[in-house]
Amino acid sequence: MQSSVLSPSHSLFLLRKAHGRVSASASASTSKLSVILTSSSSSFPCHPRSLAASSLSFKLPPSRPFHARAASVPETSAAESSAANILELGALFGFWILFNIYFNIYNKQVLKVYHFPLTVTTLQFAVGALLVAFMWGFNLYKRPKLSAPQLAAILPLALVHTLGNLFTNMSLGKVAVSFTHTIKAMEPFFSVILSAMFLGENPTAWVVGSLVPIVGGVALASATEASFNWAGFWSAMASNLTNQSRNVLSKKLMVNKEESMDNITLFSIITVMSFLLSAPVTILMEGVKFTPTYLQSAGLNVNEVYIRSLLAALCFHAYQQVSYMILQKVSPVTHSVGNCVKRVVVIVSSVIFFQTPVSPINAFGTAIALAGVFLYSRVKRLKPKTI
Repeated sequence: MQSSVLSPSHSLFLLRKAHGRVSASASASTSKLSVILTSSSSSFPCHPRSLAASSLSFKLPPSRPFHARAASVPETSAAESSAANILELGALFGFWILFNIYFNIYNKQVLKVYHFPLTVTTLQFAVGALLVAFMWGFNLYKRPKLSAPQLAAILPLALVHTLGNLFTNMSLGKVAVSFTHTIKAMEPFFSVILSAMFLGENPTAWVVGSLVPIVGGVALASATEASFNWAGFWSAMASNLTNQSRNVLSKKLMVNKEESMDNITLFSIITVMSFLLSAPVTILMEGVKFTPTYLQSAGLNVNEVYIRSLLAALCFHAYQQVSYMILQKVSPVTHSVGNCVKRVVVIVSSVIFFQTPVSPINAFGTAIALAGVFLYSRVKRLKPKTI
């Protein structure tokens, strides 16, 4: 009994015999085969063997245009991802500047009527610590597992962070916001000195040259500042010293690489530790003087002081948190340039909001100092030539 299933070679033999002609083309590659059959529909009767032969088919590879379209999909996705990253980074820089402006405005309004900078600083750390606890408690950000060496390394950072913000608030309570930030433009000067003393980093000639307009501009602005007083000046200078000490210590006291943490986690831990450090000192030195009874006895509007203090604390924590988020996405040089731009915007906005009197020489000195800061942030990229 003959089988009804034909092999491909047998089917081709029958087709050649019945039809008389076959047009076939085969490529040199063994992976591609194309057979073209030409026949009329009446040439083959409806027989199982004929059906088996006529059902023989070969799949053709996809056409080249399809491949071109498929290859363009990853390129489009990469372009969209790059555009999304740029928009995200731009939004972060915008929020950084915005939160900083509102912090300085609300903070200055509180410190003008409530002359307890240590209490104000502790309240700002307290609000930040509550936000960190909320973030960790509801798993909005991973809670870190800290070891004893990590805590020992972070403690000095938290101490100088506390002092830096305390001195800033002391300066804001004494002089204009614009003048405080003009003095704080001297941060690169302290950074270079402390890095040379404790890290052995010798500055290049370009870096030293960029410090000249910074120091000269701050001196010129200080000599013509209408709100100048020595308490506000030295508080801002102490803020520069402590803030740059924090940066140097963060390089000097490196945590074990196996147990390293990201910048946001580090800032969150520093905030909690700063609150724990400042709270007992505040009670000991200034007492509890933020109650409604005390504020009313001092002739202050309780609701206004509370609301502006809360807004200042929220903006304080927000702008520092965003600052660390930006630092994770860009290089330190880019972050430094952004910080320079932020300081310019804060100075201009505070002058407009508080109607601060500014003489032409004062404005010129401030501009020179800020230009020096911008120059410093650019020349920091230059590496000394090695012989």
